[in-house]
Amino acid sequence: MRTRFAPSPTGPLHLGHAYSALLAEDMARAAGGVFLLRIEDIDSTRSRPHWEAQIYDDLHWLGLDWDAPPMRQSDRLPAYEAALDALWARELIYPCHCSRRDILAAASAPQEGTEPAYGPDGLVYPGTCRGLRAPGYGATPRPRGEALRLDMARALAQIGADPWFEETGAGPMGQTGRIALSRGQLLRQVGDVVLSRRDFPGSYHLSVVLDDAAQAITHVVRGRDLFEATAIHVVLQRVMGLETPVYHHHELIRDAQGKRLAKRDDARAIAAYREAGATPEDLRRMVGLAR
Repeated sequence: MRTRFAPSPTGPLHLGHAYSALLAEDMARAAGGVFLLRIEDIDSTRSRPHWEAQIYDDLHWLGLDWDAPPMRQSDRLPAYEAALDALWARELIYPCHCSRRDILAAASAPQEGTEPAYGPDGLVYPGTCRGLRAPGYGATPRPRGEALRLDMARALAQIGADPWFEETGAGPMGQTGRIALSRGQLLRQVGDVVLSRRDFPGSYHLSVVLDDAAQAITHVVRGRDLFEATAIHVVLQRVMGLETPVYHHHELIRDAQGKRLAKRDDARAIAAYREAGATPEDLRRMVGLAR
């Protein structure tokens, strides 16, 4: 078993991060496996060196130890570029020039009285820019500085059988076991997601799939808020010929009002508990992982 914890250095780690990191390491150690760390600094506009330094400090204080040097997404740009080139050559991605306002307007246009569909990335893309290029465009160089979307229908056609994944935790509706992903569901509820932004050669979906494969992750341990995004990741794994790991989506740590914690909740930051005199075992008890 190989698990990982993959925080973003865009703010302080809070109790929810502590729970996810501790659970991932506990699972790996119980199985005699490997626990790894990845710094997801793909968002260069928000990532800060001091937050990355605090991640290491907080995790060491919690008693966590990783079995290899941390992977940093900012060091992985060539891998993302190569994957995009391969997808472009297969004509599985296409340029999109739509703004958020364009997408909202197109998705909100009256269509037999149906409401706009929302998926893991918000409004499901209506396909405005799909098909604007003639077949054979994959033989031309991939454009730079443009958003690129996955052609979900073409990707599913190349995969063949409906994709699925194994869930050992539970989704928001209690989903567990073998989770099947139907083509209709993927087309209607996920759609053509962005795989590369105008200002960065990659997206969360592309990078997390490639990085999990590069680290040979066998079990992805993460919060239920990412359960819906797993459909995207499984499709990408299948279409790129990568192994699909087992997924373990865990419950979210919430505040007294039942709202899940965010990085702006400084009162729940690990550093705040440390300054108040809490011990690592105190935090384990708070998140329900006391030894």
